[in-house]
Amino acid sequence: MQGKAVSEGIAIGTLTIYRGHAKAGEISGYLGNTGEIRRFTEARAVARIQLTQLRDKAEEEDNKMNAALLNSYLVMLDDPAYVEAVEKRIRDRQIPAEHAVEETRDSICNLFLAMDDEYMQARAEDIGDISDRIIRILTGRHTVITMPEGKYILLADDLTPSQTMQLDKDRILAFVTRRGSNLSHTAILARSLNIPAIVAVDFPKDCEGLTAIVDAYTGNLIIDPDEEQLLIYKRKKEESEERDKNLKLLKAEPCVTLDGKHIGLMSNVGSVDDVKRAIDNGCEGIGLFRTELFYLDRDDYPTEEEQYDTYTEAVRILDGKELIVRTIDIGADKTEAYMQFKHEDNPAMGMRAVRYCLGHKDVFRTQLKAIYRAAACGHISILLPMIISIEEIWQIRSVMNEAKAELDREGIEYRDCRVGVMIETPAAAVISDLLAKEVDFFSIGTNDLTQYTLAVDRQNTELEFICDYHHQAVIRMLKMIITNAHDAGKKVCVCGELAADTTFTRDLLRMGVDELSVSPGSLLKVKQAIRGTSIR
Repeated sequence: MQGKAVSEGIAIGTLTIYRGHAKAGEISGYLGNTGEIRRFTEARAVARIQLTQLRDKAEEEDNKMNAALLNSYLVMLDDPAYVEAVEKRIRDRQIPAEHAVEETRDSICNLFLAMDDEYMQARAEDIGDISDRIIRILTGRHTVITMPEGKYILLADDLTPSQTMQLDKDRILAFVTRRGSNLSHTAILARSLNIPAIVAVDFPKDCEGLTAIVDAYTGNLIIDPDEEQLLIYKRKKEESEERDKNLKLLKAEPCVTLDGKHIGLMSNVGSVDDVKRAIDNGCEGIGLFRTELFYLDRDDYPTEEEQYDTYTEAVRILDGKELIVRTIDIGADKTEAYMQFKHEDNPAMGMRAVRYCLGHKDVFRTQLKAIYRAAACGHISILLPMIISIEEIWQIRSVMNEAKAELDREGIEYRDCRVGVMIETPAAAVISDLLAKEVDFFSIGTNDLTQYTLAVDRQNTELEFICDYHHQAVIRMLKMIITNAHDAGKKVCVCGELAADTTFTRDLLRMGVDELSVSPGSLLKVKQAIRGTSIR
């Protein structure tokens, strides 16, 4: 069966199924509107206690990613829109609280799952997890997982952080889910644990206890393999483990080509935990710190202190290595209700990134002040996304000066930062000679640059076959950007999907790219490709 590989590796073992959503069951009684709304309120109070305990456990285990997600669950538990939707169903349909929660859950989840973007599809998991917890509290039922002895391959419709925290992860050989994406919690967890995982697999319901092979390189799930298949994959698994072992030996080796040219090897991250993983895999710094994740799954903007604490923790871990912080890239598929975005017919080309920042200067100044303060503790640079003009740079410089002036008035220590721009629009590529005179470095975002150059939505699976990162138009853009940067004496980093494509590493290096920035899990394989490449 074919799915989408989201965490590489091969696993061979017994299948066990995590049984999906909690069910409300048959309607056995109705206590009236007031009684059912009270039951719903009391169940949320119990859920709040449970989630708080899970969050505290995550913090004790120093699992900051899960702690942050569980904190967002606590916020969503009291989301007025969610609470009102359940209570309205109780009043209008005269049904018990658990049935109102079930219907609300299904309605919201179906709405999110029908959307094309992966981030919104992943939000369906969150609503589902919170609702299931409330239903279990209201009905007294619990989800039961029948696990075989020893280790197993876990099948599920999908998994959420609070569910996975209760699993014995040492016994899980691989994850396979019906739903999910590269951004789903299952995918993130699997990569952090280095466990093979494939998503979007419509596995049969009657496969419990069967032997299976998970090939998370190709995305294949093989159920009840024959002896020949088992022998083939046992050999492949041994080869995969040997490759990983050899890659680890590269961690301390210099990142130089066969002809001795050093190439900066940086990492793209979205959290402090990611920074730790990047350091463990030998990165030379952080080429792209995605800060928009701080703004999602919450009911208000993060404070200056919250952001300052995060940046200083990252700087501490990096111990002198560079941290390049990308300013807020919210908008398009990354929004929250408190941001009060207006409806846009084409949000990918709408109010996003620096456009949003320049329209909400108070939010932008808060982030900039946190960055400047953290820069006093280490090596930090600022990266500006979605730039299309010189005028934007001038406006941003003005806001930067305002932020520094505020810090001066407050008597708070800070340090100025180098400023770079992401070249991810054709406009920025065409005027890259002019931009190079205004900033300190370039970072090429090949994902959006490809999408906008080819007029192809990269999240539309039906158009995946023409979303070609190797298209000649994209290659010409890259050559032009690199030439213009070097003519102005500025360095160029590539930080999109193309940077991790080892079939294209030689081409990028021969174009003159100075640095590559990839996910923590791709660092060593990219280093291997660089060390095996001759630029001449």
